[in-house]
Amino acid sequence: MLLDRTIAPDFKIIETVNLPEPRTYTLDNGIALHVINIGEQPVVRLECIFEAGNWYESEVAASYFAIKMLLEGVEGMTSQEINEAFDNLGAFTEMSHTSDRVGIVVYCLSRFLPDVLPLVQKMIGNPTFPEKEFQELKNITIQNLKVNKEKTAYLATTEFRARLFGAAHPYGHSQSEEGIEALGLDAVRVHYDRFIRNSKFTVVLAGQIAEADVQHVNATLGQNRVDAAVGSGIYNASESYHGDETIVERPESVQSSIRMGRVLFNRHHPDYSKMLVANEILGGYFGSRLMKNIREEKGLTYGISSHLATFRHEGYFMIGTDVKKEFTQQTIDEIRKEIVRLQTELVGPEELQTVKNFMAGEFTGSLNTAFEVADRRKILLLDSLPANFFNQYIERIHATTAEDVMAMANNYLRPEDMVTVIAGGK
Repeated sequence: MLLDRTIAPDFKIIETVNLPEPRTYTLDNGIALHVINIGEQPVVRLECIFEAGNWYESEVAASYFAIKMLLEGVEGMTSQEINEAFDNLGAFTEMSHTSDRVGIVVYCLSRFLPDVLPLVQKMIGNPTFPEKEFQELKNITIQNLKVNKEKTAYLATTEFRARLFGAAHPYGHSQSEEGIEALGLDAVRVHYDRFIRNSKFTVVLAGQIAEADVQHVNATLGQNRVDAAVGSGIYNASESYHGDETIVERPESVQSSIRMGRVLFNRHHPDYSKMLVANEILGGYFGSRLMKNIREEKGLTYGISSHLATFRHEGYFMIGTDVKKEFTQQTIDEIRKEIVRLQTELVGPEELQTVKNFMAGEFTGSLNTAFEVADRRKILLLDSLPANFFNQYIERIHATTAEDVMAMANNYLRPEDMVTVIAGGK
């Protein structure tokens, strides 16, 4: 039987999704262990997550180096011996760092979890912070920073966040060569002592988990000493960027990187889901209006997108693209034109339904593995969101109307409320 390619295949609109519930245990020291026991392969991912990111720093980059140095030596083991121990178990380890949090992440076969846990316990409780490895890590970080500073996209994004939040704000500051050079090991140790060593952290274990694994976690990480939480500062985002345009000159560059946007909100805001739909229509996926206009019709760029970024305390909206210098102003004008169109013309029912179907399908497709489910659950746990937040996600998306989209564009996408950053020049 020949397939008639002129007839679109049948499809079903995804209306609901059920996110598997974690089992939560309290370890002997009061630390919460969240277990997502799903998956067909005998593998696990162990995460130890600390509230110890940029938000808690007294010196820029102290949190970054504090978590990175945990792999550089512990009592009785050098960095080489630590790495060899993980390699011998077939385990992969990474140290995560964000503006809000830092963490230790280990992937391994389920049967090797009892051997991995003592290594992780040593990293948390008994790091040695060797000076030689610290200097090497600083040198590597500086070299990476120099490479990044040659890229207009990096310059535009870092300057954009600095303009939004302020250069001294944890969400706005960025690493500098001078700052890294000046950073001392004592400052890194202080950050570790205050926010990692004996702090209350969260453990997330995902994959094929047996009841015995929970006991192994309790026998190791559950025995760490935990002190009372240490407070952190309160920061306010900048309010002086509205309507500004900032240019980061790079005369030798043939292209410009454009970033436009504003401080917005995080997932707790009642307009979050509606704003996601408005963003998707504007620039959130390959079929968005910005892509159709600026890439497909005008040919000004290979790609342009918009997104909502969320932190624990704040959020922001950003449009980003890279274009030839001579197309910079034309691109900015077309972006503003698409925003105005979203503010003044109701989105058609076919376009709106297409976007909703895409968002529902994309979300459902992101829940294929235990680790992907754990990533969603982790957001709820760490940001104190309702347990049914993602279960209701698709319902809220489908409930968004064309009038809602127009209201979001008028309330939150006014160009006069945004900052524009251009790296490379015009």
